[in-house]
Amino acid sequence: MYSILLSAGWPIWPLLIISIIGLAIVIERAWYLRQIHIFPKDSLESVFGLANTISLHKTVSEAEISSISQISPVGPLFACALREKLTGSSADSALEELQASAQTSWLKLERYLGALATIATVAPLLGLFGTVVGMIEIFGSQGAINGGAGSPQQLAHGISVALYNTAFGLLIAIPALAAWRGLRAMANQRQHECEEFTRQLFKKLYSQHADTADTK
Repeated sequence: MYSILLSAGWPIWPLLIISIIGLAIVIERAWYLRQIHIFPKDSLESVFGLANTISLHKTVSEAEISSISQISPVGPLFACALREKLTGSSADSALEELQASAQTSWLKLERYLGALATIATVAPLLGLFGTVVGMIEIFGSQGAINGGAGSPQQLAHGISVALYNTAFGLLIAIPALAAWRGLRAMANQRQHECEEFTRQLFKKLYSQHADTADTK
């Protein structure tokens, strides 16, 4: 592998760097977007249990609501709905706060996906840049300038740079694009699940306004 990197020349190093970054993003997002991480075991039962307690006008401490906000990445959204009901906010006011909190939660789910999409777009261009560098080395050799056949070693090196960089660019871009699509689908699925749970929670807390709840 090291010999291949040497044969590919210096343009391969930017490709290698973005491939490492892309792999790190894929691993981190795949781990982060697991359903068990977004909705830990018994977390929804705890949320709806507090909602029932609040609906029965029983006392709920701020510490209990704060624990809900820390239970998962989307916990602050559920805690926001509970807190608004606990403080006596109207349904319209609570819905406005939920929409603001939802936008923050969706940003958490989509974090780094833009960077991964950029890597999938840039990798072929960097590969093309390496190809151009290789062609320059071929035609810019001393022999080619003087009208001679040029050095076979120089010619072989230029071809290696051109082909290796093209191949590496595609090798990085194709999996990065596939991973981006898959992770985007996971993020959308988690978002839809969260929206449904929030709608049910809002319905329980503000049953008369349930049909107007929309956290998108």
